[in-house]
Amino acid sequence: MPETNSPRSSARSLLLTALGEFVLPNGPAWTSALVRLLGSLGVEEKTARQALSRTAADGWLAGERDGRRVRWSLTARGRRLLSEGAERIYALGTERQAWDGRWLVLTVTVPESQRSLRHRLQTKLTWAGLGNPAQGLWVTPHAEREAEVKEVVAELGLGASAFSFTGPFAGVGEEASLVRRAWDLDAVAHRYEDFLAAFAGVARPGSGDALLAAQTRLVHEWRRFPFLDPQLPDELLPPQWTGRTASARFHELHDRWSDRAQQRWADLNDQGGRP
Repeated sequence: MPETNSPRSSARSLLLTALGEFVLPNGPAWTSALVRLLGSLGVEEKTARQALSRTAADGWLAGERDGRRVRWSLTARGRRLLSEGAERIYALGTERQAWDGRWLVLTVTVPESQRSLRHRLQTKLTWAGLGNPAQGLWVTPHAEREAEVKEVVAELGLGASAFSFTGPFAGVGEEASLVRRAWDLDAVAHRYEDFLAAFAGVARPGSGDALLAAQTRLVHEWRRFPFLDPQLPDELLPPQWTGRTASARFHELHDRWSDRAQQRWADLNDQGGRP
């Protein structure tokens, strides 16, 4: 989920990226390895340890003490959430399925007084790729996500005030206008351009901790886009959509660096486990 820009939350956000990229596929990690990885990204040791404690308190991690050392494992909840996130992050920009022209439309009412609930609904529906063209109205051309949307509504206890429909766009209004009101694609394009600029000259980040930091930073910056990009079908996108170029760049660099970064992480974690 999105994090604020405070040092503490930035450290936790970087930690979640590291957990998804290295701990999820490889198993438990020692405190010293995670602290060193975060340190290579500019996070002070005290802040890194606080991020670990906070993440454990939130139910993502469980610690096992071995003398003075602690080894962290993902909880069932942490593994589920990180797996769901990884699936969406790494699939972004790679799924170019033909669109059948159908829309999923959701109407749901949340009282103004329940701001926390409104925020949770907005966060979860945005993650699912829905746009909000008018108050109480959510839309997506991914009609196949009906089950995911239904789960969100049920989880938040909003079933009694929600209705959904699927079908093609009708004769009133224009789809292009609906897209403009539901999503700010210009803003998304600018974020993609920033991503491309940030990784324009880092084809060879070096080795060791520098490579590990580069891989983590790459994934960390990319994992913001599932919240920003609704992955609209080509028919609804502007010509020469920048997201395609950015996706190609992400996957190119990730594939190029992955094996060496994973090996460096394994070596670093092994060192952290030695007496």
